[in-house]
Amino acid sequence: MVVTSILAEPNVILEKEESKVTLGFGRRKKAKKTDNAYVKVAGFAPRFIKEAKLKNGDDQADSGLAAGSKVTVSIFALGDLLKVTGITKGRGFAGGVKRWGFAGGPKTHGQSDRHRAIGSIGQTTTPGRVFKGKKMPGHMGVSKLTVTNLEVVEVDEATNSLLVKGSIPGARGGFLILEKTGKAKGYTPPPEEKKKDDEETAATEDTEKKTATKESAETKAGGTENHQESVEPEIAKEEENAKN
Repeated sequence: MVVTSILAEPNVILEKEESKVTLGFGRRKKAKKTDNAYVKVAGFAPRFIKEAKLKNGDDQADSGLAAGSKVTVSIFALGDLLKVTGITKGRGFAGGVKRWGFAGGPKTHGQSDRHRAIGSIGQTTTPGRVFKGKKMPGHMGVSKLTVTNLEVVEVDEATNSLLVKGSIPGARGGFLILEKTGKAKGYTPPPEEKKKDDEETAATEDTEKKTATKESAETKAGGTENHQESVEPEIAKEEENAKN
């Protein structure tokens, strides 16, 4: 199973309204005058500022989300589905085959330089131009991309990290937006890991039970031997009386 590690540091709530909150993430080296209001709340100028809507009837709207409080990875749980938005890696100037998946031209019949060409792009007299948005060679990457239905595999509140099943857009160290969309279907939580103290106590209990069973077995064996010894002389006396 391929997983991706995401470092989700706490987000500071810069402003709260009835239906939305403004989140701040990261720090700037220098603050602008327009960031003075945020500096008063957070104590620093955030690098990224993003608004998040609150769902109607959600308990989070009245759960004490005030300006200055922080949102951590504790809001996520195992089995949650995430929608991750990021900026893709830059690929530079790419041709039609790499950028759009074109098949290219024929490789025989004298086509020596048409292998990866996109072909004709022109129109007839009407409209007599190339439509905007035509798939052609150009700059590839550095565009906004959203990947949905990524399952949360592990949540570590100590290191503010998440493990997500699958791949996410962007390079290492890129900025991401995480949004919880629901719960994975048929999700079964993994069994809880036993602590070392619990394992040691369970081991001591097993050893005590084994010693107790051995002692009880020894006492039973000793009782049967004594009974046999007491019965044998009585049988011998009865045989002597019968002979007499």
